[in-house]
Formats: sequence, structure tokens, C-alpha cells
Amino acid sequence: MEFLFTDWLGTPVWFWAAFITIVIALTAFDLGILHKEDKELGIGESLKLSVFYIGVALLFGAWVWVERGASAGMEYYTGFFIEKALSIDNVFVISLIFTYFAIPAKYQYRALLWGIMAVIVLRGLMIAGGAALLAEAYWVLYLFAAFLIVTGIKMFFAGDEPMDVGKNPVIRWISKHMRVTKELHDQHFFVKVPDSKTGKLVTAATPLFLALVVINLADLVFALDSVPAIFAITTDTFIVYTSNIFAILGLRALYFALAAMVHRFHYLKYALAAVLVFIGSKIFVTDFLLDGGKLPAWVSLGVTFGLIAVGVLYSLWKTRGAEEPNWPAGPEGATPAEAVANGTKGG
Repeated sequence: MEFLFTDWLGTPVWFWAAFITIVIALTAFDLGILHKEDKELGIGESLKLSVFYIGVALLFGAWVWVERGASAGMEYYTGFFIEKALSIDNVFVISLIFTYFAIPAKYQYRALLWGIMAVIVLRGLMIAGGAALLAEAYWVLYLFAAFLIVTGIKMFFAGDEPMDVGKNPVIRWISKHMRVTKELHDQHFFVKVPDSKTGKLVTAATPLFLALVVINLADLVFALDSVPAIFAITTDTFIVYTSNIFAILGLRALYFALAAMVHRFHYLKYALAAVLVFIGSKIFVTDFLLDGGKLPAWVSLGVTFGLIAVGVLYSLWKTRGAEEPNWPAGPEGATPAEAVANGTKGG
């Protein structure tokens, strides 16, 4: 039992054990009980699940607040709100990906689940790497801060052109070096199909697997913003990781509630840009103008929450009555799966 009270990455092991237990329990309950069968998730159920996940995340933050103090609690909530707001951009990109590959809604939930499982691992590796860098060289935090400021400025002036899924180099590489079927096979990522030359059964990827790959690549791009952002708020690895993961865990439920109305959050990106610039600038202000002093945690939380709230409310008001955009599917009228699988081995 003494082992549970030893520190790992600056936090007692039992804190980590409690967090991991909650994540495993939520995932098992979601996949094993709520969604044993593939089905389309309605907006009503999606909203209820989103409220549930957000409630669990907020309760976890309250526990952190009680056990580790108000400062740690506010840092957790700040990181959670930033990641949750950034996830709305994730929803837009994920919608584009599922549209391109013509993935039916009833299979999207399971693809999102496995994508999020991969994200938990990938974010863990990125956060561990960032923590190790900061432990060896504090000046790396200035690079993170500068990156956030530049990213925020670029986001503010960026256009609204959607990403072109078909030009993704990883998709092109997979299509050339792996067997890919031209159609979906229910919820399966890999299936056995006859080889076009020998007739023997061989393993082939499905378009659902390609969608999963692109979703995880997109998250890596988003992590380049969110991970430095939370490190600019706190260097406590436990707070960084748990706030990120709790925000991501509810993403698959939130996706179905927001996918049909993500165009209503058009102006949120400007609020997020301001948040990134604020957080990045805070590092330079506190270290050089305040002689290493810290802004109170409630200031960071208040500014972050205020900017995001204004961005959401202004977007909803400004885009009232706006129609959902017609996002592109596959090129030249072909189904996305056929377009991507064209020219691959077998299938």
C-alpha cells in the first residue's frame, strides 16, 4: 500500500490509479453496455451523453480542487475548457473525413471510440515528451509560448477553406502499399478477401480503417496547439494529461450533437485564436515583466472561459438561420471508398 503514496511524475500513484480506473470504467460502460450494437446515435442521446461526460470531468476537477488545492483545480478547469473548445474544430474535421469516406452514422461511433483510444496513448506520449523537455530545459516553455502566439495570429487570419482529405499523403501511401476494399464491411477495419491473382484469402483494410487513420493524424495536428497550451498554463503533468483526456473522452458523444450544427460555431475560431495568444503572452509577461511571478490561476481561468463563452454566443447569434454547408465527398462523382481504393492491390 505504501507504493500508492509514492510520487510518479510529481503526483501520488493513487491519483493516477483513480484516473485510469475512471477512464477504463467509462470506456467499458460506453462500448460494452450503451453501444453493444452499431447504431446511429441521435442528437438527444448525444446531448445526454455529452452532459454526462462533462459532468464527470467537472466532478473530477472538483476532486482535484479539494485534494490538491484551488490553484490546481483552476488549472485543471482552464485546460479542460481550452481542450473542449478546440475539440469543436476537431468535430468539423472529423465530419469532413466521415463525409469523404461515406461512413454511415451507425459505424461512426465505434470508429471514434477506437480513434480516441489511440489518442489517449498518443497524447500521453506527447505530454510525457513535453514534460521531459521542460524538466531538462525550462526555456523550451518560451518556444511553446511563441508557437502559441504565432498559431493564434495565423488562426485569426486563416481562411475558411476545408481540408482536402483526398490529398492526404498517408492515405495515398496506404492505398498504394496495402490492399483496400472498395466498400465498407460493416464495422470492420480489416477483412479477408480473395486475392485478384491467386484467389487465396488475404487481409485487406476497409475505408473505415482509412478514416480512422486520418482522424488520428488530424488529432496529432490539433495536439500541436492543445499540448503547448496546457503546458503554458501548468507544468504539472497530472493536470496536463487528465484535463486533456477528460475533454477528449466526451468528444465522440459531443460529435453527434455538434456535427449537424458545427457551422454555427464559425466565429469561435477567433476566440480560440485570442485564447492561444493570451496564454502564450502570459508566459513572457509573468517571467519578464513580473520577475517570475505568476498570474493568479483564476485570472487564466476567467479570461479563457470568458473568451470562449463570447465566441460561442456570438457565433450562435451571428449564424442564426444559416444553412449547413454541403461538404465534398469523393472526387469526380465516385464514391469516396472507390476513389481512395482505386489502383490499390487486390480488393
